[in-house]
Amino acid sequence: GLGVHNGKDTGVTITPASGDAGIVFIADGQEIEALWLNAQALQRQTSLIANGVAIATIEHLTATLMSLGVDNAMVHVTGGEVPAMDGSARCFVEAIDEVGLVCLKQQKKILRVVKPVRVSDGAAWAQLTPAPSGLSFDVEVTFRQPIGRQRHILSLTSETFRKELAWARSFGSLDEAERLWSQGLALGASLENSLVYDEKGVLNPHGERYENECARHKMLDAIGDLALAGAPLVGAFRSYRSGHRLNVTLLKAAFDAGALVLEKARNSPACGQMTAVSP
Repeated sequence: GLGVHNGKDTGVTITPASGDAGIVFIADGQEIEALWLNAQALQRQTSLIANGVAIATIEHLTATLMSLGVDNAMVHVTGGEVPAMDGSARCFVEAIDEVGLVCLKQQKKILRVVKPVRVSDGAAWAQLTPAPSGLSFDVEVTFRQPIGRQRHILSLTSETFRKELAWARSFGSLDEAERLWSQGLALGASLENSLVYDEKGVLNPHGERYENECARHKMLDAIGDLALAGAPLVGAFRSYRSGHRLNVTLLKAAFDAGALVLEKARNSPACGQMTAVSP
């Protein structure tokens, strides 16, 4: 498909990986682990960068892999960017569901949030706090009308991701898109892969997919950014007006503060870790 930012023909192929390989992106012969240490988070997308190679707009795919329980996979990218598809994670979910997952012998690992950590940038903030189990999200956004103030709260499972988040699209205003185009940015953005508003409402012919689609998509982005922790988190994430840069900054702050502790998952499936398809 098309890269929403570089406007080029791009592609992604996900192949199996052995236990404890983690999520590894590959482009131009360069392997880059999907970890926050390799991330460059910008206003509109998150990239992985290593040894002069950059892979842009990874967040919808990393959100899908973490939410569906994929611990290990090799992600081959052509064109420098993960394709935008329809601006959501729907196509990635459908592709993984079509091939299925295979259990590996290694025991699943988690990163438990053991103390609160919070970062802010002006009025925007994001935080992680401990929770007894699972990973929950509480995301609030505010934009000028017609988007306004929106909030979504969710306990993340593979099913809640499929039903409540996977279809939520990237969004923006028409005047913002025109400004980005004039700067040589968002070259592949269109009504085919973005939810676009003008001062009167939604420009897309079929309207919004959810009543608070913008907040849901911000949550989808946050999941994709937190997936760069390197293992599924156990805790509670809450944010107000947060974006990619603040999400990744939160991860760094959490590791620096010793707020994340690696553990073996007590309630993981007997088969342990998961890979995309049988290796």
